[in-house]
Amino acid sequence: MVYMKEKKSILKRNVSDGVLDAAEKAQVTHYHVTGDEIYNDKIENVLDQMGFSDVHECYQAIQHELFDLNCIPFHGPKSGTEEFTFIDLFAGIGGFRMALQNNNGRCVFSSEYDKYAQKTYFANYGEVPFGDITLEKTKEFIPKKFDILCGGFPCQPFSIAGVSKKNSLGRSHGFDDVKQGNLFFHIAEILSTHRPKAFFLENVKNLVSHDKGNTFKVIKQTILDLGYSFDSRVIDGSYYVPQHRERTFMIGFDKQRYGEDVHFDFDGISLPESKPKVGAILQGEVDSKYTLSDKLWQYLQDYAKKHKEKGNGFGFGTITPDSTTRTLSARYYKDGSEILVPQYGINPRRLTPAECAALQGYPIYPINCDDPNHSFKITVSDNQAYKQFGNSVVMPLIQVIGKQLKHTLITYEQSRSIKEVI
Repeated sequence: MVYMKEKKSILKRNVSDGVLDAAEKAQVTHYHVTGDEIYNDKIENVLDQMGFSDVHECYQAIQHELFDLNCIPFHGPKSGTEEFTFIDLFAGIGGFRMALQNNNGRCVFSSEYDKYAQKTYFANYGEVPFGDITLEKTKEFIPKKFDILCGGFPCQPFSIAGVSKKNSLGRSHGFDDVKQGNLFFHIAEILSTHRPKAFFLENVKNLVSHDKGNTFKVIKQTILDLGYSFDSRVIDGSYYVPQHRERTFMIGFDKQRYGEDVHFDFDGISLPESKPKVGAILQGEVDSKYTLSDKLWQYLQDYAKKHKEKGNGFGFGTITPDSTTRTLSARYYKDGSEILVPQYGINPRRLTPAECAALQGYPIYPINCDDPNHSFKITVSDNQAYKQFGNSVVMPLIQVIGKQLKHTLITYEQSRSIKEVI
């Protein structure tokens, strides 16, 4: 036991000295979780340089290096028990992963560029995502075969706020944005190379109308030219969480495998008649640090007054227990202005990170989850947590769409099997 502690101590020290890099941590954790041989290449070299002879020992040491947690709350189905496999691109904190695991899907590859999101992802799913998906050395680890490609590819180049900001700075946006706008084409490349049975993508509502609809036309035509069907729908997450959050969802199937007539029926998704209210996710007692300072509160009031006098709608947004919030953004950490909780006798407060998790539909104890061992883990600073939840998807909505996608995929596979027998 003492020897193992010494080995883990050596690993932690070597990691901090840069001996074990992010890609190697991703390789070890992916191999430990999936057992896929694609992650086994050169893994002996990784173990040797760290002084370990066993992947499990190395995995445990990596876990203790990142944070002292022994419980990973959201393991997916074991290999051979899943109903489909998927890869998680632009994974963020795993909204797609959790939703599809809840539909008995098994994740076989994940990729996320942000190091803080990688830490949150590992804490909850036991796997460090690979980094930059634009690099060939990252793509080489994608398994040859998987069923569904998932991804909420970065939306800033196509968002209303992103376009306005870039225009004001004289910068390009959409597909002309070299750094982010071309990420869709890496999705297209992976679809072309691996030919998964289906894809499931998410982006901002404004994707449909950006550049007078030309951006969306290029995305759709690119996918159609690859031999996939293409169906889309803008859906508001407020059916499942107390937040107004409209997003564009895109789903398609491999027509080379299933024929020309395949499509995804968004009308087959049954949306709830009643919508949840924000009071259900608010905590009774929160730390005073979430209460706005007098200076910030006065600034927000003055700012709102100035724009109201100009006839603009800019300003802060307060909520009531029976209301639906505005869209939670990645900038929420700056002032919390879009969603403020009134407090009796004192300034309003921000939502806590735990409340933001619940607002996006993640199970988090004790707000919407009774089991602390099955609660979403927040292992980063408040500012990073706000960014991560603001950039995330509405997990329960992804889960409901994913359920319909799984049903459709199974139906097409059964039909294909019958045709092969005939």
